[in-house]
Amino acid sequence: MPVSLKKITKGIFFPQQLYLEHTAIDIVMSSLEEQIKELEDELIKTPYNKATSKHIGRIKAKIARLRDEAVSRAMKAGGGGEGYSVKKSGDATAVLVGFPSTGKSTLLNKLTGTDSAVAAYAFTTLTVVPGALEHKGAKIQLLDIPGLIAGAAMGKGRGKEVIAVVRGADIIIILVDVFNERHFDVLLKELYDAGIRINVPKPDITIKKSSHGGIRLNAVGTLDLEIDEVRSILAESKMMNADILIRGNATQDDLIDALQGNRVYVPAFIAVNKVDLVDKERYLEIEHDIAERFGSQPLMISAHVGYHLEETKDAIYDCLGFMRIYLKPHGGDADLEEPLIVRNGSTIEDVCTKLHREFVQKFRYARVWGKSVKHPGQRVGLSHRLVDSDLLTIIVEH
Repeated sequence: MPVSLKKITKGIFFPQQLYLEHTAIDIVMSSLEEQIKELEDELIKTPYNKATSKHIGRIKAKIARLRDEAVSRAMKAGGGGEGYSVKKSGDATAVLVGFPSTGKSTLLNKLTGTDSAVAAYAFTTLTVVPGALEHKGAKIQLLDIPGLIAGAAMGKGRGKEVIAVVRGADIIIILVDVFNERHFDVLLKELYDAGIRINVPKPDITIKKSSHGGIRLNAVGTLDLEIDEVRSILAESKMMNADILIRGNATQDDLIDALQGNRVYVPAFIAVNKVDLVDKERYLEIEHDIAERFGSQPLMISAHVGYHLEETKDAIYDCLGFMRIYLKPHGGDADLEEPLIVRNGSTIEDVCTKLHREFVQKFRYARVWGKSVKHPGQRVGLSHRLVDSDLLTIIVEH
């Protein structure tokens, strides 16, 4: 029996089909970008006051929805690049984010001894290169990723793979150099557009959909948002019935972020590389300019000559919010040589979880010596919060 052409070709993916699919994706992405640009222009032209706040909230919510749609499409268009899947290791992960050729690979090599390809032209790093930094007892995974470019959040320049790595990091080191430091706001915008919030706490906002009753807003503390603004923002997501609880103050942007539900909140600092290539006057000018625009002092470094490398290690450690806990065996002496590295605010339960997965179930009590307790050797439970340099003994069932 002759086999039909339809059966023969079933499941075969032709290059022409691939071309048409990519063309369709490009058209959709272009349309989304145009819509976002039009709305952003309208937002700039609209003066903010009480009468326009509801309209502005609606525009912001629509921009966020369209941008998330564009980023989602960019992430789904094609598979992830080879080398972009990096298994986490150590006590935390820091990622170097910057333009191509700002010296990320050189900095990684100097901080960790990792042999990452270095060249004086753009796009040397084509995959994620991990290195291990040991500092003050902490083991920190440092990632060198391909340079970000404008439009990375929308998938340009392998942006989708790079952004995915950045979203999973514990801190971000934003690296610029003395020749492009005025454009660091491009990096900040790409991170923001990709749902990455830098150096801000996650707003304490709870949104629960309901079947009736409209929008009910409850606040703990002073809240500047008006109920009409909240209704306008939620209406963009077709949410007409919901209970909103906001603890502390919040902006329209905070509410929109909570509504989208896919934001990550990551600490970061800026380092300016190649400072050995400018004079002292230009050095101070760059330092002052970034401090004014970013809101905190940048770290001025030269990876090539090793200038301020120890300060860079300290900045990474401090930005991660580490503290050292010294373990003391029951009836023995504390190990003061190798502290356990945990994050600020960690509890006894957090330490137990890090040491062994069964310690929480078998936990009886703990004894603590240090500033977190009122007297030496105080007996505490799982919820007790530790502070830096505490000595700790954990008693578990055998």
